[in-house]
Amino acid sequence: MSILMVTGIEGARNCGAAVSTQLGMEVEVAENRRAALAILKRREFQAIVVDETMVECDPAGAEAIWAQTGLAIPLQINFALSGAMRVVREIKAALHRREREQALAGRAAAIAIETELKSTVAGLLLHSELALKGSGVPPAIADRMRVVVGLAVTLRQQLNTSRNPHPLNTSI
Repeated sequence: MSILMVTGIEGARNCGAAVSTQLGMEVEVAENRRAALAILKRREFQAIVVDETMVECDPAGAEAIWAQTGLAIPLQINFALSGAMRVVREIKAALHRREREQALAGRAAAIAIETELKSTVAGLLLHSELALKGSGVPPAIADRMRVVVGLAVTLRQQLNTSRNPHPLNTSI
């Protein structure tokens, strides 16, 4: 994991070293837009911290940097007013926010998939049971349909116990 700091302020390398030590992450410092864009073509970063004064002085350059951030967290900090510890706090907070957002997105995706699976299993059970109740179903087909019903019931039970450890709740 690494961080790119884009600032032309004096002492930027010292600040980068302090951030690296505090966060236990590699920090690369780019002194201007051109250097930042060259670095961004070579590798990905967890976070990209751009000096607020650069953004104000060169908005088009800042936009070019933001366009190349990929999945990195974009941060804008005024290095002239912020010490290394404040930069560390801002980066830590942004990384924690990203972790929480990813965890929430993962849970939401899992719930959506589970809901879709439960709906599909319910439909499979309903149609299989209706087919079995119909007249004229050949015995070999009926046997296969009973296997499908059994598998669907097992899947429904597994889905219910994966989120609800109480086996009494088997409703879909």
